[in-house]
Amino acid sequence: MSIPLFDLNGKVALITGATHGLGMAMAKGIGHAGATVVINGNSSQEKIDKAVAVFESEGIKAFGYRFDVTDEKAVVKAIDQIQHEVGSIDILVNNAGIIKRTPLAEMEVADFEEVIKVDLVSPFIVSKAVVKGMIQLKAGKIINICSMMSELGRNTVGAYAAAKGGLKMLTQNMCVEWAPFNIQVNGIGPGYFATEQTKPIRIDGHPFNEFIVNRTPAGVWGNPDELQGAAVFLSAKASDFVNGQILYVDGGILATIGKPSNE
Repeated sequence: MSIPLFDLNGKVALITGATHGLGMAMAKGIGHAGATVVINGNSSQEKIDKAVAVFESEGIKAFGYRFDVTDEKAVVKAIDQIQHEVGSIDILVNNAGIIKRTPLAEMEVADFEEVIKVDLVSPFIVSKAVVKGMIQLKAGKIINICSMMSELGRNTVGAYAAAKGGLKMLTQNMCVEWAPFNIQVNGIGPGYFATEQTKPIRIDGHPFNEFIVNRTPAGVWGNPDELQGAAVFLSAKASDFVNGQILYVDGGILATIGKPSNE
């Protein structure tokens, strides 16, 4: 009897920073594929509980835990609690992240270090805590949420690009060290998506909206739900021989050097 390639029934997935936005969208996709979803946040427990209620309203079994992904002791304690209360973690999505838009020459070192700590060091901390259980089970999926800035630079996001570029290489090195234990470590690099955060700059006539629409061969911003397929694929049996890769979901931005020409 063959095993369905995209069936996540019986799996437990931890998605960090999934109380809203792209993290919540990916968690929904994984949940609708059958997995029990565990989300993390570092804001109020009320916000986490509201997010859990959203998942449950869609028929997804979900749990929420509040902890700081940059605090190793807190992470280890939370992972132990999750494994005791929910079960062994089969899938980890390192989604939690921040961005500070400041020109490098004007950026405070403390701000640069904070971005590196959240966007690069925390995936290492959480993965290190989770992978021990995966090694024992000789199975696991880790997905690091990278970025187009893992490949490109842009004004004012130097710290973010440095972190996401580092995360790409961390993903590949995790693959090298953990593949012998039947653990697949890959990344997703989202393009520009229509979220609440981007709503103010997605209006017609806004310079950045025009830039994104013209820069993207698809000619539109992405719908957050369009990340779900990549998240499910990299969480499922379908990707068992895919390892150390970054899957860019960007409408084709990285395929072009600029605005498509009709000439």
